[in-house]
Amino acid sequence: MVIKSAQYLISSALISQCPKPDRPEYAFIGRSNVGKSSLINMITGQKSLAKTSSTPGKTQLINHFAIESSSAEKGPKSKWFIVDLPGYGYAKRSQTERKRWEEMINGYLRKRENLVQVFVLIDSRHSPQKNDIEFVNQLDHWKIRFSLIFTKSDKEKPAVVTRNVKAFLDKLLETWQFLPRHYVTSAEKKQGREEILQFIDECNRDFVVAE
Repeated sequence: MVIKSAQYLISSALISQCPKPDRPEYAFIGRSNVGKSSLINMITGQKSLAKTSSTPGKTQLINHFAIESSSAEKGPKSKWFIVDLPGYGYAKRSQTERKRWEEMINGYLRKRENLVQVFVLIDSRHSPQKNDIEFVNQLDHWKIRFSLIFTKSDKEKPAVVTRNVKAFLDKLLETWQFLPRHYVTSAEKKQGREEILQFIDECNRDFVVAE
């Protein structure tokens, strides 16, 4: 896949404020400080499309980016959305903020009819975290299609990354029969970019707008 253009479109507090669901949509979510903005920038080939921050929990709204791409350099263009969702697991949020986050995210994930795939970001530097496991189990319970993206693989020794990824997948296998699709990535080294874009390209071809 070749990204032709990527532009920020809108930030929404409610699903009713989101753009018209007339094209495939891919949402990215993970714990605060998991490297979500850096990953989105890497995937789209832009350095500052999604705003990176050293302050955890800064993303508070549903952020839409309009993407145009083609399967080949001179092929026909496809239009789709990338969605940057607020991170979970940020301890300093108040009860009111957490409740608002839950309502916003739950509503979006369960009601957004053009949502093709949720990419759940997992920090590959760490052993399995309880809130990550709980979140993917909830997605599975809701029957929402998702993939795992293990981030920051360049920030730790390869053996540690491999061990942490295996530990996370093994944890899921304690209660799951089949594992979700997963990718190991590095925003700095562009690791995993082509594989993720190829998957999105395949999904775009199969997408049909709901009547």
